[in-house]
Amino acid sequence: MNLTDQQKIRIGACAWSFPEWRGRFYPAELPDSEWLEFYARYFPAVEIDSTFYSVPAENAVRRWVELTPASFRFSCKLPREITHVCRLRDCSTELNAFLRAIEPLESKLQVVLIQLPPSFTPKDGRQILRKFLVQLPKGFRFAIEFRHPGWHRPQIIRLLEQHRACWVWADTSPLNERNLAPFEFLPTTTDFIYLRLLGDYSTKYDPDGQHIHRYGKLLWKREAALESWALKLERHLDETRSVWGFVNNHFEGFSPETCQRLAQRLGFDLPLPSAEETASADPGQLDLFAGKDDAT
Repeated sequence: MNLTDQQKIRIGACAWSFPEWRGRFYPAELPDSEWLEFYARYFPAVEIDSTFYSVPAENAVRRWVELTPASFRFSCKLPREITHVCRLRDCSTELNAFLRAIEPLESKLQVVLIQLPPSFTPKDGRQILRKFLVQLPKGFRFAIEFRHPGWHRPQIIRLLEQHRACWVWADTSPLNERNLAPFEFLPTTTDFIYLRLLGDYSTKYDPDGQHIHRYGKLLWKREAALESWALKLERHLDETRSVWGFVNNHFEGFSPETCQRLAQRLGFDLPLPSAEETASADPGQLDLFAGKDDAT
């Protein structure tokens, strides 16, 4: 892969606040208030998961900007109040409030992710989606993740193309299929690609809602899937302006290492903190590493 193609691709995690990463990715004694700043030394982008649960406070958004280098980029989820409670209907007040709240991200905000629930079907939702897309402001870029296969239709592709919205490529394949290359409906509807390697959510909780795994190391490798996704991305690089790839812990057990493994398959290095750094008991030692990736 040449440098120009590599510069089109930004790989990161679906969120950065995971206690299990302490001593595995984050230095053992690093306060969690400094995790984003540390994360941004290694990754060029992150998907903000917390905005799905509530509209962020202005001081939190400004802090995200201050803690990350100029080249760093964010994606953030649209609040579930809009996607899951209102189900995209009669939600202009909520939408405008959210977009105002994230305005301080300015040039660092690359995409707003619209994650629709599996129960949102085209039978009930096609016209609602059409009306919703019309009201989206032109100053933001949007990506839509459909979780019901009924949306996999040519007319829906055309609808997203019309509004310059990205069709999200999402891998939620079950763990028992991890050695198979994923087969998904994968249209490209705009000038960028948005890939989410989410994995099998049944690996997170047992039927009683208790955590099954701790996500601090690779637990199961999805070699065939990573190879397949890398080939799919490479196939579209010439015709796309940028590629955003975000990895969930559920995919292989530890998203930082999965990000690194995907980057390797795409032909470039994505270094992670050394064992000495993550074991550090003295956060002051981090000064040695400050700014090392600011030019990424």
